[in-house]
Amino acid sequence: MNATTDTSKLHEELDAPFIVTGQQITFYAENGYIKLKHVLSPALLEHYREAISARVAELSVGAAPIEQRTTYGKAFLQIMNLWTISEEIKEFVFGKRLARIAAELMGATGVRIYHDQALYKEAGGGITPWHADQYYWPVSSDKITTAWVPLQDTPQEMGPIAFCEKSHRFQNGRDLEISGESELTLKEALKTFSMEDSGLELGDVSFHSGWTFHRAGSNTTDRPRAVMTMIYMDENMTLAAPKNKNQIIDSERWCPGVQTGEMVASPLNPVLYSSNPEPFSMPGAIDAVTCNSFET
Repeated sequence: MNATTDTSKLHEELDAPFIVTGQQITFYAENGYIKLKHVLSPALLEHYREAISARVAELSVGAAPIEQRTTYGKAFLQIMNLWTISEEIKEFVFGKRLARIAAELMGATGVRIYHDQALYKEAGGGITPWHADQYYWPVSSDKITTAWVPLQDTPQEMGPIAFCEKSHRFQNGRDLEISGESELTLKEALKTFSMEDSGLELGDVSFHSGWTFHRAGSNTTDRPRAVMTMIYMDENMTLAAPKNKNQIIDSERWCPGVQTGEMVASPLNPVLYSSNPEPFSMPGAIDAVTCNSFET
């Protein structure tokens, strides 16, 4: 089989449906997360890992040594919205398989991309402190989820993502940005919750709701823990008034031109999957459901 045929099959896999059961949808709703087995093939992930890793290396050349960083800075190298600078990575980010899973788990008719981010926990990298992502997001509902895609087998010693089950309904700690303080405060506040911190195999994908508290251990191996994430939101999501400085930054960076109360349908937030025949887009936006090109 030649390289062209291989690539074609990878593209087919990226868009092919994945069966999500009613039991899995219920589990996600009750617990605020789910870890799904064998969602993507190792061949597909190894292919796109090369492109993602190359961009992460290129864009993190100036990163300070680990020992000179904050607790959060020691957690990982973080590179965002790679889809806007790499057509190959865009193929992965815009794949309909993961987008459809996100929509079905949230009970949404479709999803838009909020943004993507590569999270590379370097060899010797520190913990990722307890936090909830939605502290940063100026959105009007909790129909927003992160797909966490490991690009290699990720055993305990590499620092896989860990969730506090049912913590998406917990109100305390929602005003904490990720830091050493959030790790200490939330470790105490969440001690009565059950934690799921098992490792993931290559091909597994986890999804977690915006208010689900989560963390990751340190990477004690001699290899980087490479992870690609996509944040999906309800295709009808509207922009909420920012509640903190981080939400102001996010609204300007990831939702350009969108005003409070308007649908988050900027050129950076195309619909990636929808069961609606004509999903809404702002003028100048792209629709990934029908269009797969974007000039940057």
